[in-house]
Amino acid sequence: MTEKVEYWFDPICPWAWMTSRWMTEVEGIRDVEVTWNPFSLSILNEDKDIPADYRAHMDRSRGPARVAVAVRETQGQEKVKAFYDAVGTAIHPENTGEQDEVKRYREAIERALEQTGLPAELAEEAEKDTYDDALRASNARALKLVGDDVGVPIIALEGAAFFGPVMSPAPKGEEAGKVWDGALALASYEGFFELKRSRTRGPQFD
Repeated sequence: MTEKVEYWFDPICPWAWMTSRWMTEVEGIRDVEVTWNPFSLSILNEDKDIPADYRAHMDRSRGPARVAVAVRETQGQEKVKAFYDAVGTAIHPENTGEQDEVKRYREAIERALEQTGLPAELAEEAEKDTYDDALRASNARALKLVGDDVGVPIIALEGAAFFGPVMSPAPKGEEAGKVWDGALALASYEGFFELKRSRTRGPQFD
């Protein structure tokens, strides 16, 4: 029986990107079907007391998530993954090194829309709040499942939801399947809450 899974991502988050590569791998070797949901770290942090430089980064980074939810609302849920794959590739493994974040994200969005055959005018939604209510609702649905003290990635399936896993590099092949099996085993136990260790490396894109 196919396992229905939901995955929340913010396109700007490198850790959500790494986990999404693993989740994509899992789709190919386990009987799972993933629904990809936009999430905004900018919205998550808008009412929090965070350092000024991080606040500025959050303010500049809402665009990709806004366009992702615009894709869902105007083109259909089935188009979200292709857009995320394309924009995430442009932002992370193919990062141009552009220091102006707004410009870098804008270029990544435009490139992703072109590659996926989606309407170019959707790039304009990066600077608009047209679909912010839908984005807030997506955030709220995810956080209701796991609590409001986490970011992304968030994964949910029947009877279980969790933040993470955070990995680098993303496992491939049957190793990816084993990690999935283990994550499910932990998440299925009602009394399980947290498993964590300090990161010793950054995201390794390949």
